[in-house]
Amino acid sequence: MSNAENEQILVSEEDFPEVKVDFQETFLGHNSSISSCRFSASGSNIASSSTDGTVRIWTYDSSTPSSKNATIYCGAEVSALSWECRSDRLLLIGTANGGIKAWNADAKRVVCDLSTSKDFPSVLDLKCSPVDPVFVSAAASRRTGFASLTVWHMKTWKPLPIVLLPLLHIDMSAGLQITGWPAHDSPVSSVLFGPAETSIFSLGSDGKIFEWSLHNQGQIIWSRDCSRFCNPESFNKRMHEVALDSNGKRLLATSGLVRAPIYQGHERGLRTLPHTAPITSVDWHPTRPIYVTGSEDHSVRVTSIL
Repeated sequence: MSNAENEQILVSEEDFPEVKVDFQETFLGHNSSISSCRFSASGSNIASSSTDGTVRIWTYDSSTPSSKNATIYCGAEVSALSWECRSDRLLLIGTANGGIKAWNADAKRVVCDLSTSKDFPSVLDLKCSPVDPVFVSAAASRRTGFASLTVWHMKTWKPLPIVLLPLLHIDMSAGLQITGWPAHDSPVSSVLFGPAETSIFSLGSDGKIFEWSLHNQGQIIWSRDCSRFCNPESFNKRMHEVALDSNGKRLLATSGLVRAPIYQGHERGLRTLPHTAPITSVDWHPTRPIYVTGSEDHSVRVTSIL
């Protein structure tokens, strides 16, 4: 690594310049803190949820049809959202009391209502497979501190449990673990694939971000200390998360502050425009340089950057 790159890494997030914005739209359809916000597969629709158990499906572009717009009342705090990866038809909703709902956005109704096991009653995250009709739910125990992963088939809605390790890579077609390794000195808060699925990004509850090589197990390709934004104190409210843009060049993280960091590899990072409270959820548009942020200030903002 060059001296210039070394110097760049030492630049504090406090010195990150503000991102240059093409446009920003603010959605004010929630009455409590935002728990999750996700772009649909096409990027035309956004699903956002709040801690009062409400999910809203909406559009940020006036030229986009609003036929899928809806308000869904879940009866419990919504903790996770995930769109089906191949269309804008199905939205998965996870709740803090162990419920998982499948919402058909075309028919505007719940088509399946599932529950996690009694041992792990709180849904932490949901992720749909980009190639197979399956999704994974992560659920936690409120008492023991343990968690479980469950693979669900989206046609039969039958589960297949998988044992959770510190950081693992699973072959979904065979249902087998491919590899795994100790990754952080603190609990892992967020994990996602890097560009071309040759690496994995992980965020620890101590604010450390690592990019791991999938060719050389346990090798760190890139790292940053995000603890100023993702500080341990803010983890008491909910887990932080990271999101990667469609080009794999910009990594956006949630924040215990009113601004969130955008890391750009070895280049200088950026700061988002401010909310008026901490940023609780982030996501990128699937094809364009547009991100969405949800906040404790009850707002969701869609920002297109230059």
